[in-house]
Amino acid sequence: MKTTIRDVAKMAGVSISTVSRVMNTPQSVVESKRIRVLEAIEKLKYQPNSFARGLIYKKSFTLGLLIPDIENFYFSGVIRGMQDACIKLGYSLMICNTDRDKHRLLTYIDNFHEKQVDGVVFASDILYREYYEKLVGYRIPFVLLSSHSDEFEVPSVEIDDESAAYDAVKFLIEIGHQEIGMIGFNHDNSISGPPRYRGFVKALAEFGLERNSHKIKYAAHRFEHAYQAAHELFTEYPELTAVFCVADEFAMGTISYLKDRSVLVPGQVSVVGFDNHRMASMFVPKLTTIAQPIYELGYRAAEKLHELIGTGSVEVMRERMKHKLVVRESSREK
Repeated sequence: MKTTIRDVAKMAGVSISTVSRVMNTPQSVVESKRIRVLEAIEKLKYQPNSFARGLIYKKSFTLGLLIPDIENFYFSGVIRGMQDACIKLGYSLMICNTDRDKHRLLTYIDNFHEKQVDGVVFASDILYREYYEKLVGYRIPFVLLSSHSDEFEVPSVEIDDESAAYDAVKFLIEIGHQEIGMIGFNHDNSISGPPRYRGFVKALAEFGLERNSHKIKYAAHRFEHAYQAAHELFTEYPELTAVFCVADEFAMGTISYLKDRSVLVPGQVSVVGFDNHRMASMFVPKLTTIAQPIYELGYRAAEKLHELIGTGSVEVMRERMKHKLVVRESSREK
């Protein structure tokens, strides 16, 4: 039969509340009683269940994660990193897929409040005012992952999207491409779309290729949307020899479109993606891409949230992790 807090109290000759205080605020218990309780805990191998821990510490030891698209390969890496950090830090993880639906997301925040989660990681979406006000109103600590807020002072962890996009386009230029297009995120519902667009334009301007800055089509986060965007892009600009895609899934959609038109990648057109999720090295051809530290972003977000929960603040408010260019088979010198 599993040992209970009552068993510990009986063996130590103290009240249940004293056992709770030893586990929660040991400095508030006189040494003689504290030693007896600790000895009883050790002898009985007592481990409080999550409900009991919640009563003792006034915490649920649960973190919430809000993600916009659980089918996206990017988020599998984020979830893995955050889950591993939660195991180390003693939390369980509750994952909610929002589909970028405002009503659904606000409902999930209500659910988090009802479940008394200790904190929330808000990933890869725009922090609208109603989200912020509800989280703050419920006094739920939260951290932004692969996102940031210019309007509100909220801890965040991400990469420098503009710099990363710049590096991708600069690479294409340096291997000889002069006619470069882009498939980007629709800016209306994307946090990373605008800075990746700015990086694209900045690299073109630096090398005197501003004429390409309008050669852009937009997609809505899915392979099939990117396939259609590639059709529109190459129909309007058949002279393109390279394409920068703001997600690996977009790069895969673009390459599939080109393959269906018997256009060789990288023989005739080079394609660069963004993310470096697992499929990037399995796709044919293997993707040249900007690698985000996906696992590390998830892990660090959980650590940052733990810091915020424990101290009420974080050492680094807006933290940026490093990206890198990974060159594979989908790009070639012009």
